Amino acid sequence: MKAVAFTHSRPISDPEALHDLDLPTPVPRHHDLLVEIKAVSVNPVDTKLRRNDEPLGEPRVLGFDAAGIVRAIGPDVQNFSIGDEVFYAGVPNRPGTNAEFHLVDDRIVGHKPKSLSFSAAAALPLTSLTAWEMLFERFKIPRDQPGGGTLLIVGGAGGVGSIAIQLAAQLTDLTVIATASRPETEQWCRELGAHHVLNHHQDLGSQFLQLGLTPPDYIFCVTHERLHFKKLAELLAPEGSLGIIESDAGQLEISTLLRKSGTLHTEYVFARGIQHTPSMSIQHRTLEAIAHLVDNGTLRTTMTENYGTINAANLMRAHAAIESASVRGKIVLEGF
Repeated sequence: MKAVAFTHSRPISDPEALHDLDLPTPVPRHHDLLVEIKAVSVNPVDTKLRRNDEPLGEPRVLGFDAAGIVRAIGPDVQNFSIGDEVFYAGVPNRPGTNAEFHLVDDRIVGHKPKSLSFSAAAALPLTSLTAWEMLFERFKIPRDQPGGGTLLIVGGAGGVGSIAIQLAAQLTDLTVIATASRPETEQWCRELGAHHVLNHHQDLGSQFLQLGLTPPDYIFCVTHERLHFKKLAELLAPEGSLGIIESDAGQLEISTLLRKSGTLHTEYVFARGIQHTPSMSIQHRTLEAIAHLVDNGTLRTTMTENYGTINAANLMRAHAAIESASVRGKIVLEGF
């Protein structure tokens, strides 16, 4: 099968950063689905692994988001049949989705939204799971219930922020405030449902005061935690909740959060799939819920660009765009 991999950690400007190659088609076991990959999207975690996770000369296939068709199943699979159209986010301790065929545990897979193309669906799984788990499992924000409150999403125009805005605006009674730094990303956040958009390159506290907003009860920081953390802890309402997702946040100073009895929440979307937790199948149910919300018009895809065929050259373009920190929504690729 065709695949795209890297053998050494190199900057994306290096023409050898990613390679096209042929690999054996894998065989499903246990809970595995063998999925024929129709489309993928690219996430910041792909670029971080390529830069920092040296594979010591062995080809490593990256890629997490995917949409495709089930072509074979393991003996323990439930809820899926051969021929089903699916979407999902794989895990980093298995080969990735930048390949013609991919093995994934059925407990972290959902049926693809019927109303979306494979490319539009591939933009959603990883970011939807991340946002859903932070908002509704970590923060425990009630859905479809009156109650008010304020949510600040730092980095609203990126992949996670783009779906978090929609989930909060459509499924909760919160006032949703997002941050963006360019006119086009500010407009994007407003189109997705943000009630207010602030500039994270300027003082957030003064912007809250100018708009007459109360301190946020929830802050979801999806990017540059180390840079923003101290000021966000100062901005947070007493007894509020602050959530982070970055794996490279480093050592954080929590004294300000402690004085407010604030709660720090972490979200690592791969934890269930890597560790096979008892709650692993919740991700299947969450993706089924996301698909339903897309098909009934509540949510929209966050795909903004299609870079064409899945190959090394196009994936290198996508990695370079993500490393530029200027991507709005999600970049997808489709077909081999």
